[in-house]
Amino acid sequence: MGEPKLRFKADDGSDFSGWEEKTLGELCAPLTYGMNAAATKFDGENRYIRITDIDDETHALLPNDIVSPSGELDDKYLVKKGDILLARTGASTGKSFLYHPKDGKLFYAGFLIKAHVLPSSDDYFIYSQTLTDRYWKWVKTASMRSGQPGINANEYASYSFAVPSLPEQRKIADFLSAVDAVIAAQQAEVDAWEQRKKGVMQKLFSQEVRFKADDGSEFPAWESATVGELFTFVTEKNKDGHINNVITNSAERGLVPQREYFDKDIAVDGNTKGYTVIRKGDFVYNPRKSTSAPFGPFNIYERNEVGIVSPLYTCLTPYDDEMAPYLAWYFKTNRWHPYIVTHGAQSGARHDRVGMTVALMEGIPVLLPSLPEQRKIADCLASMDEVIQKSKGELAKWRKLKKGLLQQMFV
Repeated sequence: MGEPKLRFKADDGSDFSGWEEKTLGELCAPLTYGMNAAATKFDGENRYIRITDIDDETHALLPNDIVSPSGELDDKYLVKKGDILLARTGASTGKSFLYHPKDGKLFYAGFLIKAHVLPSSDDYFIYSQTLTDRYWKWVKTASMRSGQPGINANEYASYSFAVPSLPEQRKIADFLSAVDAVIAAQQAEVDAWEQRKKGVMQKLFSQEVRFKADDGSEFPAWESATVGELFTFVTEKNKDGHINNVITNSAERGLVPQREYFDKDIAVDGNTKGYTVIRKGDFVYNPRKSTSAPFGPFNIYERNEVGIVSPLYTCLTPYDDEMAPYLAWYFKTNRWHPYIVTHGAQSGARHDRVGMTVALMEGIPVLLPSLPEQRKIADCLASMDEVIQKSKGELAKWRKLKKGLLQQMFV
């Protein structure tokens, strides 16, 4: 049996014994399925954990959309210390969750499988095995189905991997837990800055807080304009299909190349002739809603390379380039949403899309301070964004470090 590149030593300085191949079934009590109950309003005590309640990135319990299981509750479905939950079906197959007492009283749903780690092993060490590339390669193979992917309890129990002695497991678990603590602290810093930015935006665009001119004088009162007065619609199409830089408009990352966002090309060659051509400084509205907003993202394209976007998107060019930085921040707020609600946005063929006619979009109101105040607002928010991006960069470094450690500390 091979050994990892990075190993700990015993407290007396001696080497630990070799690693042995074990199956998840050997290291855990018999794996069991969750309860088949509908979700209902949270009762203040009994929380129901479903696949969608586990964060994809951190594998922690998400703080929103808290529900309780309906019907009579059976303690055999309680999640306790030492329990690992594994998603058994759908696109999330393989996703894992390790219970911590701070998570409270949890009952797990039927699309999850519970593996209770026996006292002879460390639960965090065993859980960490589900974060490795090796594990995910196994999941990809084991979950193959003619229809929807899935892995049952017996299949999960058969997954094998190398394990050291319990003392070495604990040293590894303690070390990785310390790294996790740093990652959690860095994530909390990112979240705090994001909240600060939201608060500042609210105060600035509601005019609760106003900037002053450089000479200390008051700026003039804000005026109101419409999208139709500030923009012209982009009508240029990729007629010859010679532009292949397909851009995606996402709520999280703005306008980014499709390959960069999805890690693959979605649009097929030859299918982009009807796509709209965009250039640096153009604005793009995506009718697809996100989980955080009732309307799709409305972002500015800031890259130098000419791009193309889906004909489902609406594209606009501002008449005045100097106003673009301010307008980019304005459309990140919800100040324009009430107008859309009042005037009735079109519901697309899909329930997750909210389209707008040209006339409706032209009428969207825009609050306009003077150009010097616009610059101050944009500069202020851009400065906060720089801090956030730097903090996110540190977070990415720590996550990359942990991934590297997992590869070196496990066989």
